[in-house]
Amino acid sequence: MDAPPQTECPPAPTLTVVVPLYRSAATVRPLVEALESLAVEGGHEIVLVHDGSPDDTLEAARQVVRGARRVPIKLVDHARNFGEHNAVLTGLRHARGRWIVTMDDDLQNPPEEVLRLLAHARSHDLDCVYGRYRTKAHSWFRNLGSRFTNWVSCFVLDKPPGLYLSSFRCLSAFLAREICRHDGPFPYIDGLILQATARIGSVEVRHEPRREGRSGYTLRKLVRLWMSMFINFSVLPLRLATVAGLLLGAAGGVVLVVVLVEYLFFGVPVRGWGSLMAGLAVFSGTQLIMLGLIGEYLGRVFLTLNRRPQAVVRAVEVGGPGARR
Repeated sequence: MDAPPQTECPPAPTLTVVVPLYRSAATVRPLVEALESLAVEGGHEIVLVHDGSPDDTLEAARQVVRGARRVPIKLVDHARNFGEHNAVLTGLRHARGRWIVTMDDDLQNPPEEVLRLLAHARSHDLDCVYGRYRTKAHSWFRNLGSRFTNWVSCFVLDKPPGLYLSSFRCLSAFLAREICRHDGPFPYIDGLILQATARIGSVEVRHEPRREGRSGYTLRKLVRLWMSMFINFSVLPLRLATVAGLLLGAAGGVVLVVVLVEYLFFGVPVRGWGSLMAGLAVFSGTQLIMLGLIGEYLGRVFLTLNRRPQAVVRAVEVGGPGARR
């Protein structure tokens, strides 16, 4: 009996570019065309992750994939919107390259800067290189959120103070495999990176104005991202709550001693219902905040134990050289 024919897997390319797609129907084609034209020794591939966009992004991406001829392209379709960081992890799991660059879909990161990240990572033997912007072309709201995130991450994630975190980054295949071990429903890519390696650097890259539409980051999404950073990767909020409780308890004790001394030794009558009610409101509010914080931790544990999915892939479509249609 003849043995079944052996199918050889194509060799792994040097580079995979992972791009999460959301409301990017107008930019996906020029972005992919620019990425296809990159000259990468050892070859490269593109992984697009459609993250449940409500517009025509999926159909636009399908047309790009079906018309691809120069480099392999893979389109992964999420069943609904799971968030940028979830989409990036999905893309990393489908990447075959020895190096992986993640970037946004809005063309604010010029595709040719991908080569700068790759060259810096290889020449300095780093597991991760972040793109560092001299001037940022985001809106003031997005810039403010980014500054706050970078400042807080120094305390919560032990980030080196001079390191700037951005979504434009180059990862080694080793680091990508390590962070893909995380299967929780609330991922934060930069937290996973900082937990996994100390070989991290940055290189200055250009940042251009947005060509189409507006940023998908709303206040709600930024708060959700901050919560993932605060709660999933640190117990610092619990420690701060403990310190706040101790300080308020000590302040209450001091006030009580002062009131008793004045009443017992100086005959000063106890009065001031307004201040009493204000104090009760402060203490009660602080307790509710602490209970809410503990509840958030417990809620995330509950959802994780109940296997809330990090992402659900509806379909995968491939295009480009060697693709089976």
